[in-house]
Amino acid sequence: MANDKKLVEAITSMDVDFAQWYTDIVKKAELCDYSSVKGCMIIKPAGYAIWEQIQNQLDAEFKKTGVENVYMPMFIPESLLQKEKDHVEGFAPEVAWVTHGGLEPLQEKLCVRPTSETLFCDFYANEIHSYRDLPKVYNQWCSVVRWEKTTRPFLRSREFLWQEGHTAHATAEDAEARTIQMLNIYADFLKNVLAIPVVKGQKTDKEKFAGAEATYTIEALMHDGKALQSGTSHNFGDGFAKAFGIQYTDKDNTMKYVHQTSWGMTTRLIGAVIMVHGDDSGLKLPPKVAPVQVMIVPIQQKKEGVLDKAYELRDRLVAQGCRVKVDDTDKSPGWKFSECEMRGVPFRIEIGPKDIENNKCVFVRRDTREKIEVSLDEVEVKTAELLETIHKDMYEAAKAHMEEHTYAATSWEQFCDIVNTKPGFVKSMWCGEQACEDKIKEELAATSRCMPFEQENLGDTCVCCGKPAKKMVYWGRAY
Repeated sequence: MANDKKLVEAITSMDVDFAQWYTDIVKKAELCDYSSVKGCMIIKPAGYAIWEQIQNQLDAEFKKTGVENVYMPMFIPESLLQKEKDHVEGFAPEVAWVTHGGLEPLQEKLCVRPTSETLFCDFYANEIHSYRDLPKVYNQWCSVVRWEKTTRPFLRSREFLWQEGHTAHATAEDAEARTIQMLNIYADFLKNVLAIPVVKGQKTDKEKFAGAEATYTIEALMHDGKALQSGTSHNFGDGFAKAFGIQYTDKDNTMKYVHQTSWGMTTRLIGAVIMVHGDDSGLKLPPKVAPVQVMIVPIQQKKEGVLDKAYELRDRLVAQGCRVKVDDTDKSPGWKFSECEMRGVPFRIEIGPKDIENNKCVFVRRDTREKIEVSLDEVEVKTAELLETIHKDMYEAAKAHMEEHTYAATSWEQFCDIVNTKPGFVKSMWCGEQACEDKIKEELAATSRCMPFEQENLGDTCVCCGKPAKKMVYWGRAY
């Protein structure tokens, strides 16, 4: 079929080598590049522009719920890190250390932040005194460093960009409500902005954040059937508060410990967008996150009036809040079309002398490659409609893919067969014992993704050991 024609031959087919396909897109679409610092990436303008869209829109959603932005230092003294034992143990293998200031050895080593819990806790211990000081609902946008052994652009790098929210509350109920609230914001953001469906649920004790009472997660399914943890929200209870002495005087004049939460999303969301929506011609960007939503391609642009009309259309669409560019380079229309496809522009508008004569132009969708003739008088209305339609269709396609690649297993044999032969999520019952989790990971290289909030009863016994089941779990191989 013509619609399936591969337009960019330089991109390896995802069916041949998915990892290479991913790398090709990242490079060819100029999202990022490798740096001379091993394990760190250079995010190029095209990649950073996507992150800016994510950042701006997510930040706006945060602020609707009372979140305020702050900035913490990037260095953490070793003594501060050591205050919360479980937390330290969880991060120890990934920590980068600063040992010298100039030529002088430091009296105390400084860790380059892998996350900022301990800094926020130290700050809150000095900032919070009374119930009137609560809640504290802070977030920061920054970079963090984790000394990963293996790295992949956007998915795993030694330095990456993210946001980390850290809140303090008077009661356990308030902390739990904020934890769930932020998880729902993440899930809605992926659906409404990135067109990515997710499974919402709680992590097992084995997979939860070091030092947390409970970790909640959203899990997305990539095109190759691997899972990607796409956002997490943690309820810390009062464990960090007790370690750092974060207390307040309550209304009854007694001293109480605060209850804390933490929640974060990272630049791996860009990797998710690539691996959920992309195809063998390149990126497919959901309209709400696309830095360029519409590319206008003038045909026979040297002929009188063509470029003027292209610029006029651009100005009209910009005036209604659309992100639009005109490709007025001297390259051929075919080259421009392929470039549009590879960079994931949601749709392009083709306009030439004959179109102008007939008071029309042609819209070409990136997701389906459908061509639509549109009157020049209706360009604004039709553009707004089409951007909405493309978002909806991309979400529905991703949702259908996730549903088609979600399987249920009721026996160990069936479970093993599915994990080994059918990439995707596997649902099964679980006894709650870590021994079964460990066995599944060791024998099948699959991990528990979450215990979904929407539980199903697939049977009475654990798929692994046969003991009475406690929870239904989503399992999968993951990035």
